[in-house]
Amino acid sequence: MRTCVSGERGESRGPVRTCVGCRARTSSSELLRVVAKVGRAGPVAVPDPRRRQPGRGAWLHPDPACLRLAERRRAFPRALRAPGALDTSAVQAHLSAGQPPLAAQDMTDAGSVPRQATEGKQVDPS
Repeated sequence: MRTCVSGERGESRGPVRTCVGCRARTSSSELLRVVAKVGRAGPVAVPDPRRRQPGRGAWLHPDPACLRLAERRRAFPRALRAPGALDTSAVQAHLSAGQPPLAAQDMTDAGSVPRQATEGKQVDPS
């Protein structure tokens, strides 16, 4: 079920998700999506800033404090329905790099059709 956060004037800000670290409900545009991948040493939690990876996702504030809370609560294996512990080093690296949860370009292009698919081939008229 999708839920929307309403602004002061009734405008919608998009779907609401819960941070697996602090358990605060907020707009998904403010959160980082994390998915589970199978790595060489077992399951790995991987950041999905473009929100395109297949599979179940967990949502996290892009804040190291929320990541520590999620690790302490063992929230990632439960939220991602992964057996055993997950390696979160890729998420830590993403957060320490200071990257936003979703790049500004992705916000404007989210759900849009690629440019090449909408334009025909250009033909030289001469």
